[in-house]
Amino acid sequence: MTQQSDPIIEEIHEARREIAKRFEGNIRRISEDARQRQIREGRPVWHPEAANQALEQTRDSVQRNG
Repeated sequence: MTQQSDPIIEEIHEARREIAKRFEGNIRRISEDARQRQIREGRPVWHPEAANQALEQTRDSVQRNG
C-alpha cells in the first residue's frame, strides 16, 4: 500500500525545518522567539510563576464565586 503525502502536513514539516534551521536547532532560542512574537501580537503568554486562572468563567466557578 502506498502512503499519499498530505500537502498540509508537508507544509507543517517544512515550516518546522525552516524554524529549526534559523535557530540552529536551539529549542531555547526557538521558544524565546515564539514568546516574543506572542507579546508583540498581543496574545496571551503563559507565566509559570503566575497562578493558574481560567480565561473564561465556567458554570462551576460562577456557582462557587456567586
